[in-house]
Amino acid sequence: MTEHVLVAVDNSDPARKAVDFVHSTFPNAEVTLLHVTIPMIDTAIYEDPPDLEEMRERLAEFEDELTEAGISVDVEVVTGRPRREIVDYAETADVDHVIVGSHGRTGPTRVLLGSVAETVARRSPVPVTIVR
Repeated sequence: MTEHVLVAVDNSDPARKAVDFVHSTFPNAEVTLLHVTIPMIDTAIYEDPPDLEEMRERLAEFEDELTEAGISVDVEVVTGRPRREIVDYAETADVDHVIVGSHGRTGPTRVLLGSVAETVARRSPVPVTIVR
């Protein structure tokens, strides 16, 4: 049975590292790249709100890379709060493992934004690997 790995991605360097990690560590897995778009009301807390067109291009790049390496890839885009949506997807989509990148925030930024990776690791029903 092929392992199903969920990789939470955004347009960040930690997401790039998470994709690289799944490429090297799970070459025979079925991979789902999950991007959670943040509701517009929540983007005010970010210094640099996400650019959706840029994110679409990044998702296509990640998908092409993994597909060219012979890895089966699906792409899912949902709207909501990332920590909740990632855990919900892991619970409902028969996922065996979750990979998330960590921004490594500290201090006031971490207090304000929280750690998506930490919350996912605590609440996920399956093992979680946090990549820095």
